[in-house]
Amino acid sequence: MRGARRYLHSMSETTNTKLIRGRTGDWEIVLGLEVHAQVASNAKLFSGAAVGAGAEPNSQVSLVDAAMPGMLPVINRRCVEQAVRTGLGLKAQINLKSRFDRKNYFYPDLPQGYQISQFKDPVVGEGEVIVERDDGSTFVVGIERLHLEQDAGKSLHDQDPNATYVDLNRAGTALMEIVSKPHMRSSEEAAAYVKKLRTILIYLGTCDGDMEKGNLRADVNVSVCRPGGHDRFRETGSFSHLGTRCEIKNVNSFRYIQQAIEYEARRQIEILEDGGSINQETRLFDPGKGETRSMRSKEEAHDYRYFPDPDLLPLELDPAWVKAIEDSLPELPDAKKARLQSQYGLSAYDAGVLIIEQDKADFYELAARGRDAKLTSNWVTNELAAKLSASHQDFADSPIGPGAIAELVTLIEQGVISSKIAKDVFERMWAGEGAPGDIVEKQGLTQMSDTGELEAIIDKLIAENPGQAAAVKDKPQAIGWFVGQVMKATGGKGNPGVVNGLLRGKLGLG
Repeated sequence: MRGARRYLHSMSETTNTKLIRGRTGDWEIVLGLEVHAQVASNAKLFSGAAVGAGAEPNSQVSLVDAAMPGMLPVINRRCVEQAVRTGLGLKAQINLKSRFDRKNYFYPDLPQGYQISQFKDPVVGEGEVIVERDDGSTFVVGIERLHLEQDAGKSLHDQDPNATYVDLNRAGTALMEIVSKPHMRSSEEAAAYVKKLRTILIYLGTCDGDMEKGNLRADVNVSVCRPGGHDRFRETGSFSHLGTRCEIKNVNSFRYIQQAIEYEARRQIEILEDGGSINQETRLFDPGKGETRSMRSKEEAHDYRYFPDPDLLPLELDPAWVKAIEDSLPELPDAKKARLQSQYGLSAYDAGVLIIEQDKADFYELAARGRDAKLTSNWVTNELAAKLSASHQDFADSPIGPGAIAELVTLIEQGVISSKIAKDVFERMWAGEGAPGDIVEKQGLTQMSDTGELEAIIDKLIAENPGQAAAVKDKPQAIGWFVGQVMKATGGKGNPGVVNGLLRGKLGLG
């Protein structure tokens, strides 16, 4: 790709479509994602072999996973339950009858020579995800389907310069492939969609969402077309309005998803503007170079020679069983966000920050009961969240519990300590020096509200700075200098409300 050309991005005045300015006019991106989520299960999809990262190579492989002759697959009920649970969380159609198919292709880390997947009859049909953009607006991404399939093993190319090794620990692990409709229009929307989907899966407990381990990864389908093509597709359902797509395989971070899309869109636009055509193919993203590169021509369904797996009967679900799963669903992110806004009076932004992590939202609610909701939110999402992130810890493992944050907020609310002093107390809490009240008492950090003592300090300041005191009458905002000096003189312990009131009276500001 020629690096000399530059592309300008703008937003359509009538939609949230991100337009890319090329040499010959504007283009828009059309995006659909296939997200592979590893099912949270102790055993694999068709065998009893254990699932989990970190085990010795080839130590979690059953005879079924290794495709030994005569070994037959047996469906894992838990994996089916997790798929149904996910489908319900995505407001999707649950298909009471589905079946498994063989998808034939040949890789060294696929010992069967085929993958057991679902083709025409998946366990979950159409659904939707409501996604929020950074500006607070929302868009809907349609879900085409969710199907269960086996993962492959892993080829290791860095163990020997002359050989490739194969680790089959991952072979047979259950995956949910969640296929979206091509409803996204920018790299930012695609990343936001995956973030929202990941949050939903974690709330449901159906996938841990660990992208570093590859437990959640995305195949990104990218095409470009002239403005309006995507809208015509939405109206007619005809893919003829969209450009030829390329699929970028196994992208496992939000940042890489965005980078891969941006590069691939520019690459396709440059080819089209030079009079060329896009070859439908599978590509890989190189994070080091920030580029996509060709992997192979894109296979069609007939290339895989799908046919029903003869070793597995069609899957039939009991409606009562599906209803029981539905009744057991937890409060999901959208519902929790609405409730936090209603119950605690939080803004949409604050509630949105809290619900990104289920443990964070739960922590907040334990800390906020009967206290200033906004102030508690600030301490949870700012100071505590920053500390936990810096130390690579989660809210579930926080060394400072919700009760301690609640006590700290109470001390601020009651005027015992100022917000500035509270930050010092928090640092001591993090260092393990004890509860907030004990720290305040031991360190003598109680806020100074004695008017007589504060008046003496203020009188002295005014006497020593008559010019600045006179200037305050013409420039009231200059009172801030006096407030700062009082706080400095009191070691930050002066009660800001009392200090402001005394200063305004003595400086003639009423």
